[in-house]
Amino acid sequence: MKVSYYPGCSLHGTGREYDESAQAVCQALDVKLCELDDWNCCGASSAHVADELLSIALPARNLAIAEKKGLELVVPCAACYHALKRAQKGLAEAPEIQTEYRGGVEVKSLLDFLSQDLNLAKITERVKRPLAGLKAVCYYGCLLVRPPKVSGASDWEDPKSMDRLLAALGVEVRPWSYKTDCCGGSLAIPRVDIVKKLTRNLLDAALEAGANCMVTACPLCHANLDTRQEEISLESGSSYELPIFYFTELMGLAFDGKGMGKWLRRHLVDPRKLLSSLGY
Repeated sequence: MKVSYYPGCSLHGTGREYDESAQAVCQALDVKLCELDDWNCCGASSAHVADELLSIALPARNLAIAEKKGLELVVPCAACYHALKRAQKGLAEAPEIQTEYRGGVEVKSLLDFLSQDLNLAKITERVKRPLAGLKAVCYYGCLLVRPPKVSGASDWEDPKSMDRLLAALGVEVRPWSYKTDCCGGSLAIPRVDIVKKLTRNLLDAALEAGANCMVTACPLCHANLDTRQEEISLESGSSYELPIFYFTELMGLAFDGKGMGKWLRRHLVDPRKLLSSLGY
């Protein structure tokens, strides 16, 4: 099976472990990710506050490239996914905006693509070692399912796709009510104080839910949650050392574990301590 693949900027930079694990697990599932030729930044973190037309034009160019391929477009990054879906909606509502894109591309997040019934069945079959002992909270963040008029999600208040996928891997998914709360997003540079406050709220809620790790599908969420824990610990007097996984990394671990060392050593909160304690 072939699908078009838009990695976005983060997956070729700070989120390389997300890209590499996504490539590995899709290969294991006989899914070929065909990266778009000459793709450009979608402008996710800043274009919408700089220029409305630019925020549509940047992702529209990628949609036009994908349209020529004639394949379903799969997007791993939550912010990129949101930008592409928002551009589709904007172009549909403003036909006076002239682009090469004609509206013929189905855009799916990598999480939704892999958690569909057919692929979920494949995932269950591919699991070689169920991830018993992992107690995770699923963190979707703001942009995968909200606002529903853009994402098209029917379960935007309580999404379940990651829950189902992790359960298929043998993970104990812990219930919590912070699935779609904000981590501060791109305020990581201009308003660090806000990011640290929101991030600590999420960490506290995850620990209160009995989780020993958090799982996400967003490079920006991962960065905020992973990189701020030491600083928050020093400032608060509490100790935070909660591993933050990409869902694709846990898929790779459940499949065969190849590549895990390369992915996990890039994390600032080292997940290998937890995995080693559980026998992985």
